[in-house]
Amino acid sequence: MNLVEHLEYNTERPQLIIPEYGRHFQKMVDYAVSIEDAEERNKVAQSIISVMGNLQPHLRDVPDFQHKLWDQLFIMSDFKLDVESPFPITSKEILQKRPEPLEYPQNFPKYRFYGNNIKRMIDVAVEWEKGDKRSGLEYAIANHMKKCYLNWNKDVVDDKAIFNHLFELSNGEIDLAARGESLTESGQFLKNRVAKTPRTTTGKKGQRNNRGKKRY
Repeated sequence: MNLVEHLEYNTERPQLIIPEYGRHFQKMVDYAVSIEDAEERNKVAQSIISVMGNLQPHLRDVPDFQHKLWDQLFIMSDFKLDVESPFPITSKEILQKRPEPLEYPQNFPKYRFYGNNIKRMIDVAVEWEKGDKRSGLEYAIANHMKKCYLNWNKDVVDDKAIFNHLFELSNGEIDLAARGESLTESGQFLKNRVAKTPRTTTGKKGQRNNRGKKRY
């Protein structure tokens, strides 16, 4: 009867600071904090670090990993553990400090179905010296733009629309319409797209062929 009365439930226990280590590790850390003798407290702290390292033996001798274990030990003690650490003790304020937000490139292209890479390719082509090499790149860009247009829009697109978009995105630097260029036919792009679509094997009357498959 006494055993039942003294049962502990997790909902009644203090919340674990690092749940991955479990309740027993937290009790070991709490015990180390309660030790008054400094020498004994340091010995217990070293023992706890050894046990923590045994959970990942392939990393326990790596200096960076050792530093991480000591940081976790101080975190689990709520920075109340007064022991000698072989590494600089990271303060609670530094660990709780939020990192600086990362700058995310905000690109809002007018024609989003082309993607950001197309604009980068256009910017590179504009910087090249005029000649056959640049002309080939400009034509390849226009062809890829047409392919992207067909993937996300209609099944047919006029080359003039692609040339106008390219002229606009290049700030008037690339004008394929003036050269009288002709891009790859839309049907060729659509044909390649259909060829890449996986086909399902069917039997009579449109039913799938399940011959050879195991039935359970």
